Amino acid sequence: MASAAQQLEELHPSLWRASQLARSVTRCIDTGHPALSKQLVGGGWPTGSLTELMVERPGVGEWRLLAPALAQVAHRKIVLIEPPHLPHAIALAGLGIDIGNVLWIKSKVSADALFAAETVLRSSSCGSVLLWENHIRQESLRRLHLAAQAGENLFYIIRPIASAQDASPSPLRLTVRPASGGISIGFIKRRGPQSDGELFLPLEGNLISRRRITPVQVDPVAQPLSAAHRLAVTER
Repeated sequence: MASAAQQLEELHPSLWRASQLARSVTRCIDTGHPALSKQLVGGGWPTGSLTELMVERPGVGEWRLLAPALAQVAHRKIVLIEPPHLPHAIALAGLGIDIGNVLWIKSKVSADALFAAETVLRSSSCGSVLLWENHIRQESLRRLHLAAQAGENLFYIIRPIASAQDASPSPLRLTVRPASGGISIGFIKRRGPQSDGELFLPLEGNLISRRRITPVQVDPVAQPLSAAHRLAVTER
């Protein structure tokens, strides 16, 4: 019987036992949070795939959640599309992210933001793409998920927590809520056993004060922001 079950797992990567995590078919990036990595397929954030983070409100800890993985791919461009607040270069540097490789894309309408995300993903030229969208149709999610599969980018869509009830092609969907001393992670969807409970992740307090920030030289022509917000900016 055990042999038959083992053979079943070898039939196709999309098959797995309900009590176990599936096998990863893409390269994964360590989350930097061991407790979380143990709960994810491949032991980390999947590349070439759409990951959804549903947050209670912007700034609850999603940046510190993603920072360890983003720092690992920051030798390539990290693209921020429609973040809810102006990206703060000193804060990003404090999280270990090379701000010289960060691009900020600001669009006038949602359709332009989706087009920019799909174009960047299909180019496979970046280490990570982060897209903030409050309302997005399921067909747009499918297009972005397919575009992500063209490369090995880390791709995240940050959405309101109310979006957790919507259908989505994303194989990994997590909720992020604030908690005392850290954040609480809920597993809405993953390729593995259902998890009704939430995972608490402790987060350090003031990361900026614990790091020595190296001054960054920025081309003033390509950088219209103030010195307090030195960030490479790209606009359509």
